[in-house]
Amino acid sequence: MKRLRRTMLFVPGNNPGMIKDAGIYAQDAIMFDLEDSVSLAEKDAARFLVYEALMTMDYGDKELVVRINDPSARGGREDLEAIVRTRRAVIRLPKTETAEDVLLCEKEIARIEGECGIEEGSTPMMAAIESAAGVLNAREIAFSSKRLTGIALGAEDYVTDLKTNRSPGGIELLFGRSMILLAARAAGIDAIDTVYSDVNNEEGFRAEVELIHQLGFDGKSIINPRQIKTVHEIYTPSEKEIAKAQAVMEAIEEARRKGSGVISLNGKMVDRPIVLRAQRVLALARAAGVLREEAENDA
Repeated sequence: MKRLRRTMLFVPGNNPGMIKDAGIYAQDAIMFDLEDSVSLAEKDAARFLVYEALMTMDYGDKELVVRINDPSARGGREDLEAIVRTRRAVIRLPKTETAEDVLLCEKEIARIEGECGIEEGSTPMMAAIESAAGVLNAREIAFSSKRLTGIALGAEDYVTDLKTNRSPGGIELLFGRSMILLAARAAGIDAIDTVYSDVNNEEGFRAEVELIHQLGFDGKSIINPRQIKTVHEIYTPSEKEIAKAQAVMEAIEEARRKGSGVISLNGKMVDRPIVLRAQRVLALARAAGVLREEAENDA
């Protein structure tokens, strides 16, 4: 099953308590941050903390991601030297503006893999797009490397670059979100939405998650464990959606049993987009724990 990235919880790399407890929540991914949430004076200590956590702690089946500092500078290169060697984490590149940014980071990763005897290409990457230039180059960024598993929007820097502020409705983010989503879909990788920083505004958060879910994003970066439940609720298929998806898969199986190349359901042709949507619904349902394999097989 394709890995789900409905929720990616930010964890400051300089906070031992949060690093220790990050695995107890139900989020799909943990993103240890060595960049904006860590002051310059604490960069080295944070890098060591995250390295030790990756080497010694069991986070179960959660995807582990580390947001590094600029890899063209010393601190970012030191981040890569430490994190790549753990062989456990996805590298998240911040403030990506061009395909060249990705390729520079990839070159450093490949060098470290070679020096450590790590299989070349085995360290995945994500890229965060946080500027007008990055949004306009989203397609080139998304296609720049086979290591990329996803691209993400970083809204705070982006709206600052636009010379505006974030609004409750998020209209200023619509173009950036759309560009990133289309680029990700064209490249066959995931699209991750930005954080919602007002953790006390549950109504506003829910509305934003419903919006990005409808747009087609794979998930959302979050900054508080309280936000996990809301995202997962919205991304969890309804009973009606699950039943329809199961019916589609049963129609496929019936066509196979009959040796027919034509798949139909309730008198309508079942084509590839319908099959892909059904598979996505069932994957989300299993991840949310509302559908067991036995139940799906019995459908």
